[in-house]
Amino acid sequence: MSSTLKGTLRTDLTAAMKARDEIRSSTLRMVLAAITNAEVAGKQAVELSDEQIVTVLASEAKKRREAAVAFADGGREESAAKELAEAAVIADYLPEQLSPAEIEALVTETIAELGVAGDGMRAMGRVMGALQPKVKGRADGGAVSAEVKRQLG
Repeated sequence: MSSTLKGTLRTDLTAAMKARDEIRSSTLRMVLAAITNAEVAGKQAVELSDEQIVTVLASEAKKRREAAVAFADGGREESAAKELAEAAVIADYLPEQLSPAEIEALVTETIAELGVAGDGMRAMGRVMGALQPKVKGRADGGAVSAEVKRQLG
């Protein structure tokens, strides 16, 4: 039972190598290595589902964005640009990202569902727990957390 997303990544890697697209091929190699590492981590090797692969991709994309910020802060613009280019390649394989307005609406809806509007920051964990499955791979956890704090605070 081979994952369709993993197959797509492999096919695109081959195409990128043939096209001599250095950034795309090196990024896809790194992503496939990260997926393989996730598959062999733990006591028994497993085949990741597409949903689990999206989680790995989201994690890799976040690493690239954070590295780009760190490089930019350190005055290393060329390295920052490379990290952002890699993040853009990874983003092609992630589900459509939620806009700030969509995140705000989801948070408002979840707070109403849980009935914790007046509970303040004590409800943060419950709201985040309910939101995680809804936004998984589609929004940065930091952005979601900031919106939850804003609405509960």
